[in-house]
Parts: sequence; C-alpha cells; structure tokens
Amino acid sequence: MIEIIATAESVKQAKALVMAGVDTLYIGNEEFGLRLPTSFSHAEIKEITTFAHQHNRRVYVAVNGIMHNDQITGIVPYLEFLQKARVDAITIGDPGVIHLLKKNHIDLPYIYDGQTLVTSAKHINFWKKRGAQGAVLARELTYEELKEIAKQVTVPVEVLVYGATCIHHSKRPLVENYYNFVEGNKPINKDIYVSEPKKPETHYSIYEDANGTHVFATDDINLMPHLGKLVEIGLRQWKLDGIFTRGDNFVEIASLFVEAKQGFQAGTWSQELQNKLNEQLLSYHPKERTLNEGFFLKDPNEVQ
Repeated sequence: MIEIIATAESVKQAKALVMAGVDTLYIGNEEFGLRLPTSFSHAEIKEITTFAHQHNRRVYVAVNGIMHNDQITGIVPYLEFLQKARVDAITIGDPGVIHLLKKNHIDLPYIYDGQTLVTSAKHINFWKKRGAQGAVLARELTYEELKEIAKQVTVPVEVLVYGATCIHHSKRPLVENYYNFVEGNKPINKDIYVSEPKKPETHYSIYEDANGTHVFATDDINLMPHLGKLVEIGLRQWKLDGIFTRGDNFVEIASLFVEAKQGFQAGTWSQELQNKLNEQLLSYHPKERTLNEGFFLKDPNEVQ
C-alpha cells in the first residue's frame, strides 16, 4: 500500500488534508521538531489526532531535533503527553531520545530520522534492530542508490516526493542576530533568501524557528513524473512538505498525489494521467519557487 504523509500548517488545514485523502499527517512542536510549517500546542495535537483517527488516518509527530540540555529536561513529559494523546508514531534523530523513550517505558512507535545521515540500508537496519519501525531517507539520494536501499531494508522508508530540501542548519538564530547587529527590524511574514556570488539565479530560502536557522535548496522537489519508478522498486511512503507551499494550494497538491496513488492501486496509472497531474501541480506550486527532481536522476558517482 502507498502511504501519503503530509505536513500541516493549521488545524483547519490538517482536517482538509484528511478529507482530501492523505493517509498520515506530520505535525509537531518546534521545541522538539525540526522545520515544521507551524508549531502546534498540546490541545491542537490532541484535536488533530482525534480527528485523524475518526477518519482512520494516522498522525506522526516530529521529535527529530538534536536535543540540548534544556530540551532533554522537557522531553519525557512531552513524550508521555504524546503517548496519552495516542499519536501513531514519532520521528527521532537523537539517540538520547530513543534512550529516554525506553528508559521511561513510554509506548510510542518511532521512526528513525537522522536527516542526511540516512543513506544506507545497513544504517536503517541497525536502528530497526533497536526498535525503529521505519526510517526517513536523506533527501540527497539518487534513484540508483534508492533502488539498492529498497532491496535491503527491512522496514518502510520515507521518500520526499514534493517540497523543499534543507541543505544547512545552524542552531544559532542567524537572521535575528544579523538584524540585531545592523539595528534593524527583522521582516515578518516575508520570504528571506541568499544567493551565491555571481550566481543570481540561486535562491536559497531561509527559515528560522526555535531550533535556529535553516537554509533550503534553490529548487523544491517534485517527483510526480517519477512516481512509477518509486512504485517499481517498492518505495511507497511518499512525503509532502508544505513549509513553503501554504494554504489551500498545498491541500490541492496533496489531492493530486492521492489521485496518483489511486491510479497505481487501481492499475489505471498512465503517461496521460501523470502529465495531467503534473500540469495541475505546477499551477498550484508557488510561482516564485522553482521545481526539479533534486538528486533523483543524478549519477551517484557525480554526487559529492
């Protein structure tokens, strides 16, 4: 079965995504989770989880930050809350959180999310032996590498099929520090990006939250034209990240991937349907943001 996992930016959008046919919502609180479209309160997490379960959908919560001492002191009560809220799984990147999960006998399935580290089946299977029920693959993997991983993994693995790719993370609030230095006001609700010298076409988006500063690749990922290849090699956990695609447009894009999923499962997937869905996706994607297939079609030997 194909599983479509999508981020949510509000309770309203979470409910809309469920009604659009998304299988799993990906939410969390920025104190413990990285690069979320919004930071949900305990009450909102409970409301979303209850609604999702009423419609036979799942909720995964991001607990994938690298925890500093102040976060570690608050992580156990948060995990206990998530257990009580009956979320379906959490994502974890810090082994210390896995240790606390087991030490405190907290019954929460976890998915290993070591970010750029998750590039081999051996790494994934290592964490499977230690309780992981799945893994989030690094976004910088090529199709040839994905194909080899798919042959060897013993748990489901998630592939980003739509959305932005983070290429740098600093725990420091670099944007805020910069505006403090120049004694200016930090822009609110405004896209911030940097470009490489002599390469004005580059557009590295910057996102800042409680975990610091995150820099994203110029091009967002779109694997709609390559879903057939993912299905062929057995990679059927598809992640949609809406951190830079907001509101109803993200829900519409999610519904296109739901339609693609239905096409594969009904045996009606075709080049014509692929082209139609991809054209619709382009119409909903933010005009100021470019799209490509990321590392998917690259030669593994050319990736450095």
